[in-house]
Amino acid sequence: MESPLFKDIIVIFLVSVTVIYLFSKLRIPSIVGFIVAGILAGPAGLKLVGSEHNVKVLAEFGVVALLFTIGLEFSLRTLLKMKGAVLIGGGVQVGLSILAGMAFALMGGYPWGQAVFFGCLLSLSSTAIVLKLLQDQSQIDSPQGRAALAILIFQDIVAIPMILLTPLLGGAGGDVGGSLLTLLLKGVLTIVAVYIGARWVIPYILFNVAKTKNRELFLLVIIVICLAVAWMTNAIGLSLAFGAFLAGLIISESEYSHDAIGHILPFRDVFLSFFFVSIGMLLDIEVVFSEPVIVCLLILGVILLKTAAAFLSVLFEGLPLRAALIAGLSLSQIGEFSFVLSLVGVKYGLMGGQVYQVFLAVSVITMVLSPFLLRIAPAVADQVVRWPLPDRWKTGSPIHNHVTRTRRRDHLIVIGYGLNGRNVSRAAAKAAIPYMILEMNPETVRRERKVGEPIYYGDATHEAVLRHADIEYARAMVIVINDPPATRRITELAKQMNSKLHVIVRTRFIQEMKVLYDLGADEVIPEEFETSVEIFSRVLRKYLIPKPEIEQFIAEVRAAGYDMLRNVAPESITCSDLKICFPDAEIATFRIGGDAPAAGRSVAELALRKRHGVTLLTIRRGEGMIYNPEAETLILAGDILVVFGAPEKLAAAADFFSPPVAEPAMETVEGR
Repeated sequence: MESPLFKDIIVIFLVSVTVIYLFSKLRIPSIVGFIVAGILAGPAGLKLVGSEHNVKVLAEFGVVALLFTIGLEFSLRTLLKMKGAVLIGGGVQVGLSILAGMAFALMGGYPWGQAVFFGCLLSLSSTAIVLKLLQDQSQIDSPQGRAALAILIFQDIVAIPMILLTPLLGGAGGDVGGSLLTLLLKGVLTIVAVYIGARWVIPYILFNVAKTKNRELFLLVIIVICLAVAWMTNAIGLSLAFGAFLAGLIISESEYSHDAIGHILPFRDVFLSFFFVSIGMLLDIEVVFSEPVIVCLLILGVILLKTAAAFLSVLFEGLPLRAALIAGLSLSQIGEFSFVLSLVGVKYGLMGGQVYQVFLAVSVITMVLSPFLLRIAPAVADQVVRWPLPDRWKTGSPIHNHVTRTRRRDHLIVIGYGLNGRNVSRAAAKAAIPYMILEMNPETVRRERKVGEPIYYGDATHEAVLRHADIEYARAMVIVINDPPATRRITELAKQMNSKLHVIVRTRFIQEMKVLYDLGADEVIPEEFETSVEIFSRVLRKYLIPKPEIEQFIAEVRAAGYDMLRNVAPESITCSDLKICFPDAEIATFRIGGDAPAAGRSVAELALRKRHGVTLLTIRRGEGMIYNPEAETLILAGDILVVFGAPEKLAAAADFFSPPVAEPAMETVEGR
């Protein structure tokens, strides 16, 4: 039996893949590609899609998933701190846009009712497009990103009263005041329900689900929470998208937000593509060609008016000129809620025929232009900032309502909170090193969060989880989990996301070492042989073997890749690092004491290679390094010599640098 929906989905994906592939070669954003794919597949193009309604239903899921992930990256505390930005910034932007739209409509001879309606259409921007672009450009946490989000939240809320007001503007009766009061009461009840859910209900549910360690169940519960809250808000007259945003906020207050993002992102990207395709299907190319001058002038007018309104509203909040301009350009398109509002207007005679088609054309084209406008926005803002404008505009007010999320920087990420993870975290805390922990045991996460540990529930094999842990800004990562496939995946993913990250991996099995090094690990510590080394070192102490000799023994074992403790065929050994290429040699460091025989003598006088069989590589003096020191270079007290040679030669030469502090640093040629 033929399924029209299945056929339409295949057609949309095929057209989208083709267009986006071609556009990627031309460096055109994928959002534009989806809209163009909709134009080609829609009724104004090749008429390849039979059911536009089904596509719009899938598009709703895309918008819901987008707003849900945005909510996950926020918190109720952050939103409450932004309430001024939402009310002031959003209120000023919507008010100015309505007044501008009314003025031009009245100048065009339209009556008051239609003029107000056109102003409402002009005031709304595209939440889906703006937030997707800001996320792709990592600007969602920037001042302009927060300002744009605050305005979009206000627009989504105020769109509902606009819809209720439209019948009155069209001359129809009805108790609009009563409807608005009812909606206000429902909104208050919704906020109370969200607070209770975030504080007690949702954390309790997610904790018990996470205890099952069933990823499928966890994903289903996350989706159910998202859709249930969205349905609840839609049932009381608010939008599905706003409900999804609230659902994300609820979960963001729990320790499970990191993992929820990792699960939901693939679904968001798939369904969101249907939204952009459905926008493209609305455009009628014939209208553009029949009225090209009018359409172009309207497009230019919409972009200028909306940019100016958003710019002034953000500037009014106290943000700098540059941030206000970027936020203004990002909000310069007509939004998806304007389409919903326009349908109500058509029903009550406020818009129809050619005017409606021109409105659709202008709206879709402004959406298509949005990625390009946001791309050039920083350059435009930088040019405007150079103009002779008041310094107060350029720098902004020192106090404003925006709160940006403080990113972790130069921190340590610990994957796993077993015995080793706990010890690493304690050592980091003792050394005042900033760190965070990702753990998959919900009971451990709940217990440790109560005592103040920066620990989160999350599967580090998901890129989104690592990104939420600010891996791009981290200095080091320690992976201490008992899951070899997951360890390999995390190592590879971490290095792809931050090539400068120093990755230390603990593995239980020696055969994992080469694989992990190949995937990018900087250091691999095999647990099974480290245990043997520790046991035997204690045996040697019991037999009164001198401590320097024990340390040299440990260094020799590690430098040789634990070859002493295992039986490896010669053909399996490669020269991937110094430890394997030179199994009988190592690098050691010696600090020159004040009474050392080497102090005050030149490199030539030391004759280290001839007398002791070792090679001097580098001298560290204070904060500087002397590489490949010349023969006349003097060795001073306090210098640290980096010397290369066989362990027994280094041990013998240690007395020459008395008092010796031999600290073998098992370095590879690449610093591994």
